[in-house]
Amino acid sequence: MPMEDLILKLKQQLIEELDLEDTLPDDIETRAPLFAEGLGLDSIDVLSLVVMLGKESRIQVEDAEEGQAILYSIQTIADHIQAQVGKS
Repeated sequence: MPMEDLILKLKQQLIEELDLEDTLPDDIETRAPLFAEGLGLDSIDVLSLVVMLGKESRIQVEDAEEGQAILYSIQTIADHIQAQVGKS
């Protein structure tokens, strides 16, 4: 899947999974942090994201440090998915 399509799909999934009412994919900056000062997601949202990625992309987050790097932004999630697809 082209990176642009993957990024759009991730934004749509994020909006749906976290029930971000009144948020459009264009409202989410691709490289902005998803947590704290960025989109403002919290630790509960992390769990939802990890479950979503496991179901949709078969991505597993092994530990908190790895999770912080992978879940930093939509771009880092997309990069990780593309890297995993390249390995298979």
